[in-house]
Amino acid sequence: RHQENNLGLDALVEAVCAGLQEASEKTGIKCRVIITGLRTIDPASSLELAELAVRWRGRGVVAFDLAGTEKDNPAKRHQKAFYHLMNNNMNCTIHAGEGFGPESIHDALHRCGANRIGHGTRLHEDLDLLAWVNDNRIPLEMSVSSNVLTGVVATAGQHPLRHYLDIGLRVSLNVDNSLFARSSILSELRLVVDTFDFSLLETETLLLNGFKSAFLPQKEKGAMTAKA
Repeated sequence: RHQENNLGLDALVEAVCAGLQEASEKTGIKCRVIITGLRTIDPASSLELAELAVRWRGRGVVAFDLAGTEKDNPAKRHQKAFYHLMNNNMNCTIHAGEGFGPESIHDALHRCGANRIGHGTRLHEDLDLLAWVNDNRIPLEMSVSSNVLTGVVATAGQHPLRHYLDIGLRVSLNVDNSLFARSSILSELRLVVDTFDFSLLETETLLLNGFKSAFLPQKEKGAMTAKA
């Protein structure tokens, strides 16, 4: 939509980063950008977006993301984009294990070098992969309300978030697509606390996992964690 008014990709990112910086100065809330591609688009377009993310690294953009329909659209189709990111030390996150099984998570991690996994809801279907994810502290960006809306789980109570947290996986709370899920981080937190009867310590662990998983320099993450 931005490009319909002849705004190029770099100008678009510049405008978004400038707006977030202005908001951050007014509110004190730290904001960064993740540029997102879709599994269903031409891999050449994904590469273009990955190159865009790398160009803006250190200037407000912190990562590249691949989202969209998993079935028949493996992340490895976009390997050129991910190779470009890895060759430039750029972080990436990939939505996987939501609409498709743990093989999608395996593909994202071992074929595309994902640093974080969006959802990972079906990770429990492959216990060996689950152990590897746990041992290597791969963060899972989970959104219970989104997974209920998409039918991945029938109810919030059937979501594996509680189990994942209990066994030590680095689970963080996210809103996924807030327009689709009609949620906020506060409503999502309220949902999981009420659904799983989280204690104050469990809630704190969930929130701290988010700080620890942020695509920020370690010094900044450490300061944020200490303040929290």
